[in-house]
Amino acid sequence: MDNALMIGLSRQMALRQAMDVVANNIANANTAGFKVESLLVENIAAPTAEQADGPTDLQYVDVWGMGRDFRQGALQATGRTFDVAIEGEGFFAVEVNGAEQYSRDGRFHLDNNGQLAAHDGAPVLDAASRSPIMLNPSATSTTITEGGAIMQDGVEVARLGVFEVANLAGLSKQGSGRYVQTDNADGRNTPEAAFAPTVRQGFVEASNVQPVVEMTDMMTVMRSYQSVSKFIEQTEDINRRAIERLGKV
Repeated sequence: MDNALMIGLSRQMALRQAMDVVANNIANANTAGFKVESLLVENIAAPTAEQADGPTDLQYVDVWGMGRDFRQGALQATGRTFDVAIEGEGFFAVEVNGAEQYSRDGRFHLDNNGQLAAHDGAPVLDAASRSPIMLNPSATSTTITEGGAIMQDGVEVARLGVFEVANLAGLSKQGSGRYVQTDNADGRNTPEAAFAPTVRQGFVEASNVQPVVEMTDMMTVMRSYQSVSKFIEQTEDINRRAIERLGKV
């Protein structure tokens, strides 16, 4: 295949993935705790045949990763007892299939077993024991302090886990706005409970997606894709004419 076509196709493939990422950002603009994502691309050089003039290498486009912006989203008041938001750095921990996963989504509730659970039922973990938090459904009052202490009828019964992740690049997305630590083969990078976390009861953290920016990015991607498509069509037309002329020689 012609080198120009290969370069164009590599760019189109990257643009299609970029469009998927932007569309996912827009779809999650109202998802609590969601962090905006962007595609990371790089140029891959390929050597050309020996020639007296012209370029010495070709530059293809390659997708090598996904970038995430972990900056805090706006805190939105809900007034619900078990809704909590982290102000600053850190993640809540939940248990999924026996493993810890981390999230900024603090839409919690009390399930039928008296466990503090995430919106999909995953148990929320305690800061010290890293085990599910059990509460008394019959308690007269339940408050969560800024430090994460869960008080029922004036007595501390648990402490909401807020965990610090040293290497955010080591987090792998698992869906539902959750992540797992992937660079922890030797256990040295296990997230630890924050020393002085700040949580807000009755609030949830909104996504940090800026819809206007994402819509602008979407239009930019669409225009780039159209431009590359036109380039490929022109290249194919040039090749077709060249073949036709050679056939007449």
